[in-house]
Amino acid sequence: MNPLNWSYRTLYFLGAIACFGAIGYALYVQYHMLMQPCPLCILQRVAFAAAGVFFLIGALHAPKSRAWRRLHAALVSLCALGGLLIAGRHVAIQLAPSDATAFCSGMDLNYMLDAMPLRDVLTTVLKGSGECAKIDWTFLGFSMPMWTLVLYVGVIALAVYPAIRKS
Repeated sequence: MNPLNWSYRTLYFLGAIACFGAIGYALYVQYHMLMQPCPLCILQRVAFAAAGVFFLIGALHAPKSRAWRRLHAALVSLCALGGLLIAGRHVAIQLAPSDATAFCSGMDLNYMLDAMPLRDVLTTVLKGSGECAKIDWTFLGFSMPMWTLVLYVGVIALAVYPAIRKS
């Protein structure tokens, strides 16, 4: 019953469940706790979704070859690393000592995607906004972006471990 001995397929299904569970919880917070996500939160959801899809593909494929396993681990890890960087930026904005309104862009993500090229949208979003600097939710003293940082590290570990362990 040691989780470190579970099969590749089981661990990758667990990774997919964790990623989709994080998105499910984010949707619960949005629709039942009525806390609207900021643009950085939405990008973190995209990273979780992409990592979850690659976990699911890896679980369904369940390759025996180390090369295939490493490819699946690399794809999941790239998605999670992108999410980790976005969450890190989000935490930095939240912990910045400056006034939260100094970041405010005044535009929502859908409007920016319609009105601006993707490169400009990403640049604007990563600068942060007033809504990204606000901390509405904490658990054990950590804000939601801090918890997503922890989860992204876990996702990377869960993707890499089955790919590098000896069968």
